[in-house]
Amino acid sequence: MTDRRSTYNIKNTTLGFQEEIERLRVQATMSWHKELRTLKWYGLQDGMRILEVGSGPGYITEQLLNSLPESHITSLEIDPTLQNQAKRLLKDIPSERIKFVESSVYHTGLPDHSFDFVVARLIFLHLNNPLEAALELYRVLKPGGRLAIIDIDDGVFGTVNPEIPLLNNILKKIGDYVAQKGGNRYIGRSLPRLLMNSGYLDIDIDSVIQHSDVHGSDGFKRQFDLNRFLPFYKNGVIDLNEFEQLKEASEAINNCSEAYAMMNFIIACGKKPLTINFQNEGVGTRRT
Repeated sequence: MTDRRSTYNIKNTTLGFQEEIERLRVQATMSWHKELRTLKWYGLQDGMRILEVGSGPGYITEQLLNSLPESHITSLEIDPTLQNQAKRLLKDIPSERIKFVESSVYHTGLPDHSFDFVVARLIFLHLNNPLEAALELYRVLKPGGRLAIIDIDDGVFGTVNPEIPLLNNILKKIGDYVAQKGGNRYIGRSLPRLLMNSGYLDIDIDSVIQHSDVHGSDGFKRQFDLNRFLPFYKNGVIDLNEFEQLKEASEAINNCSEAYAMMNFIIACGKKPLTINFQNEGVGTRRT
């Protein structure tokens, strides 16, 4: 089962299931130490009760478990195929350290005020109703707990060398197409306002830069796998010239020692107030 209010479905990925799983693995591990550093700066500590939403095949869950050995992690994922992958990956983790929940980020079914910290990594760009999701995560956070959203913004995507002259145009066309489906590949710039409108306080925003010279080229090769862009070309979203430029970039990243790439993740964080106006709980207004 998948939530119709999300644009991501692994069954529809053009890479095929196993290739997509491997892409997610590389994506999760490529810059985790930098993401963890920022999450700790935002207040993530060992020993906390942590909720990871949209946990997929479990690669970030695994990183959280390894990085925070005294914490209990709840892994929330709506797709049973992905959650089964995570259960196989984490089969040796004792149940007192991890709980798997098959549910939607819109309706988690989890108790009020249960978690010290929520991590939402690369899920909000796929959501048709991010405000509803942010409010649900507000509900399950303890007073004083924090939500950290790690996501993208194609307006500050990054860069590649050799340069793709039409990259911004390509990303804009793909972003417009995804928006028609209900997603938002420019969600990064909206995260502070989303958190504010959901009632969070102490809002901050930062970024994590990934560079192939620092983090290795494998993740970037998968990011620019031409099969990921082929449907956009076939559906007329991008034209032949744009597709050929992506092909040249893909070949360069795979074969040329002089090629490099840089990508940018956005991290935004907000805190649930210590004192809550329970009459307003669940309403998209600031609490006091």
